Amino acid sequence: MAMQVHVADLKSGDIVSRDVFNSYGLFVLPAGTQLSSLEIAKLLQHHIEYVDIEPRRDYMSTALSLRPMFEQAVSGSESLFREALESGIVRREQVDEVFRPLTDKLPEERDVVSVLLLLNTEAEYTFNHAVRVGILAYYIAKWLDWSDEEALTISKAGFLCDIGKCRIDPALLNKPEPLTEEEFRKVRKYPIYGYEIIKRSFGNEIMAKAVLQHLERMDGSGHPYGIKGDDIHIGARILAVADVCSAMISTRTYQERRDLLNVLRELYRLSFSELDPMVVQTFIRRLLPFFVGKTAILSNGESGVIIMTNPTDFFRPLVRCGDTFIDVSRSSDLEVVDIVM
Repeated sequence: MAMQVHVADLKSGDIVSRDVFNSYGLFVLPAGTQLSSLEIAKLLQHHIEYVDIEPRRDYMSTALSLRPMFEQAVSGSESLFREALESGIVRREQVDEVFRPLTDKLPEERDVVSVLLLLNTEAEYTFNHAVRVGILAYYIAKWLDWSDEEALTISKAGFLCDIGKCRIDPALLNKPEPLTEEEFRKVRKYPIYGYEIIKRSFGNEIMAKAVLQHLERMDGSGHPYGIKGDDIHIGARILAVADVCSAMISTRTYQERRDLLNVLRELYRLSFSELDPMVVQTFIRRLLPFFVGKTAILSNGESGVIIMTNPTDFFRPLVRCGDTFIDVSRSSDLEVVDIVM
């Protein structure tokens, strides 16, 4: 049964159940339109108050339903590491067994922000992180118009991006204090070990290069070879963004978790130096509509629901606080300091 919703309460992903006309009878949107922030802005511009939409799916429940598969993938990653250390390879059928339940669900999930906010476990950082990188790599590749098969290939590379760490002393990987230069030199060899394992296991050059180069940076400041720009494989540039994003939203013993909006701000800053700007800005543009409907905490202590994102200023949305609407882009002394479910 269709539900009538005030335009201020619409969320990205809502589906219009009947044609929408403005007060002058001008046709605005057809039935069946899946709303994004652009369509919601169009409705506001036409001063439309109410819209009939299809019943909403419980996106939170859908995101939560991924948690058991996420935890299974994190747990299975440990056995893949053990096998890679013992035999120098990972078996394709074991990789499929570990990650297939999760990857089968990824195309169904639309609220990627909820996924990122919810999918965090107490498991060791390396395994938790790599599974999140695989999830993010899948969505980024799809948003860059890669085919399903290509997106799943780069996703699998993301899941295995840290597999070379099996050959690094765990005491170094888990050291809470900053590494010495010599220790850092040893650790940063792990993409080379990962490349060897992936090449031997899959014979897939795209996966192997993405793993080898995912710590390289556009300005040449990365590792292990210091290559830059277009010399870095596009798959590796996707993994680099997924890797940095996942690392920043994680909680580690020596690093506080950053809220997701500040993570995106930092990614945007890095897109002018270290990270591929096309990949980063595609990621941010496609992720921001999922913030609609989430609660924004403002720097003045107020909180409210995000109604619209701003296509010209990614991080300054329109927020409804009670009966008041605050356009953060028009308030230079105000900013969003956190996003919560």
